[in-house]
Amino acid sequence: MKRIFYILLLIAFFGCTKKNSKSQTTTSTEEDSLSTYLSKANDFSSTTKKRQEYIQKAFDITINQPNDSLQRVNLFRIANRYYNLNDWNNYRKIAQIVLEKAESGKDTVSIAKAFSYLGDYYGSQGVSDSAFLYYFKAEKIYLQRNDNYNLAKARLNKAQLQYNESDFSGSEISALKALRVLKGEKANAVAYELYNLLGLVYNELGEYDKAIEYHTKALETLDLETSPVEFQYKATSMNNMGLVYLNLNQYKKAIPYFQQGLEQKKDLLLYKPFVYALLLENLGYSRFKLNESKELPELFYESLKMRDSLKLTTGIIISQLHLSEYFASKNDFVKSLKYSNEALATARNSKNNRNLLLPLKRMALIEPSKSAIYNKEYIHINDSLQKADRNIADKFTRIEYETDQIKEENSALTTQNRNLVYIFGSILIIGLFMYIIKSQKARNRELLYKQEQQRANEEIYNLMISQQSEVETIRVKEKKRVAQELHDGVLGRMFGVRMNLDSLNKINDEVGAFQRNSYLNELKSIEQDIREISHDLNREKSELINNFVAIIDNLFEEQKKTFDPKLVSTIDSNIKWESISNAIKINLYRIVQESLQNINKYAKANAIKVEFKKEKQNLFLIISDDGIGFDVNRAKKGIGLQNMLSRIDECNGTFDVKSKKGEGSTITVTVPI
Repeated sequence: MKRIFYILLLIAFFGCTKKNSKSQTTTSTEEDSLSTYLSKANDFSSTTKKRQEYIQKAFDITINQPNDSLQRVNLFRIANRYYNLNDWNNYRKIAQIVLEKAESGKDTVSIAKAFSYLGDYYGSQGVSDSAFLYYFKAEKIYLQRNDNYNLAKARLNKAQLQYNESDFSGSEISALKALRVLKGEKANAVAYELYNLLGLVYNELGEYDKAIEYHTKALETLDLETSPVEFQYKATSMNNMGLVYLNLNQYKKAIPYFQQGLEQKKDLLLYKPFVYALLLENLGYSRFKLNESKELPELFYESLKMRDSLKLTTGIIISQLHLSEYFASKNDFVKSLKYSNEALATARNSKNNRNLLLPLKRMALIEPSKSAIYNKEYIHINDSLQKADRNIADKFTRIEYETDQIKEENSALTTQNRNLVYIFGSILIIGLFMYIIKSQKARNRELLYKQEQQRANEEIYNLMISQQSEVETIRVKEKKRVAQELHDGVLGRMFGVRMNLDSLNKINDEVGAFQRNSYLNELKSIEQDIREISHDLNREKSELINNFVAIIDNLFEEQKKTFDPKLVSTIDSNIKWESISNAIKINLYRIVQESLQNINKYAKANAIKVEFKKEKQNLFLIISDDGIGFDVNRAKKGIGLQNMLSRIDECNGTFDVKSKKGEGSTITVTVPI
């Protein structure tokens, strides 16, 4: 956790130190126009636009001067003005111009300085390998010239870059090599920076005794009377020393250092507000670890507010995590979870995976039910960052090696580079091939999953059909039995009675004949009625409603019994359900079911209409209601609607939703059959 503090400190610390030393170029005592423009360009009270105009005027004058050492000095001064404005593009442009002119004039001093400036540019853009290469080139020139002071500064730049890229061993070597050559009265500021950096490196490596030793040397090197107040060296060192004891869990020893740093409050707020926020945060956290309630959680709140105003993303995350930890200790798990979630959201928005590690670790502790998810993401990110750190350290080593080889054997290096291209090309081809194989396997797994899902849907539908079929089978058996009884039993007896009466009709008795005729006609009528009933029962067997329709009707009946909205349903009799696959029918059933559930929950509808119809080679399902409507764009993100879309995709169909606030909704599903 503390490493993030160090990086923030060093970026601002070295940036300000370096540029002030660069801007202290010897100027002419004459108040000529060039010096006036350069002076006004460095007036921090002026607007950015005005300062840019003065820089441009100074450049217009300088570029027309002869290509000599004076012109190059003035160009470096112009570059420094762009640096102070954070105008990196123009800064690089000027450095490149100076480099070309210096190479043309064979001015190795200016070449080395231009390399350092280009290293600054690429470092600011996060292109660490290019930055390292230019710093290394500058180092080689200063080494050849025996310019120990600038050699030490070049190695300091390398060490700082290596530290920021987590190459701590490389940073240690570069810093120690810089100290070995550093001499002279003006070396104190560089020595302080090197000692301070070594203290940070050893703190990261867990060698806390060495960290304390070098931070102590850094403080001993300081001359507080001559040190520029805007750098706030003492407050910086107090914070770094306290952080070592914080890592050692010696909180009582850490607190006095943070308090001493905060004694410079007025100057810190003016020149280094982010250091002031660091000191507040670390003091508060040390007291929290000692179970001291003094000024807590106010110290955390004040630090968070300041970091938020300065837009220090990493610092904001740490303050939020400390607040989460604090409230968890007070059993206020609502606030604790709130700040943890805020820290995680801030980290994700920062687009820097390194910021995610601490929030994920905290979330795994505070939400045990999701700890497996958070831990998995943490491990994945941590592994990728470690791999990236190893790669950049290897790249730094390779740059040094390859640059030396260029100077020794240019032709051999050309061959080596060509071989590297072949190797990397082969690796790229192999990697691409492996990626294609992996992608194909993933697609195959996805296809198998869809097939399994399809089979599961078929089984579900078949179970529903089977259940409905059992009911229908019992009905058919019962109707057949009744038909058989009517036909074989009742009709047989009735036929016998008619035959007997018919025989009696031969008796020539007018009254008897009339009655017998009357009975015969009645029996014929009964016989015809029973025969029609029998035939109707048998005909109904072949005209039974299809099972899918029966299932849908059952769903509609449940809807009508359970919910208030009036439901009207129509099913086109021209649809041949037996020719439609079970997969389509089960997906349509689920869509109707999901739609009715959504209407019941949210629509507040009075009437619902469901319609199945066939047009040409397409089956249409239209579900409409007169409810309150909804925002279609937002609804498309819902899980229910996503499930419907997935089901329609399985059927190769289309899905359309129309709705407006207060005007109800209509869902139209089109499936090719």
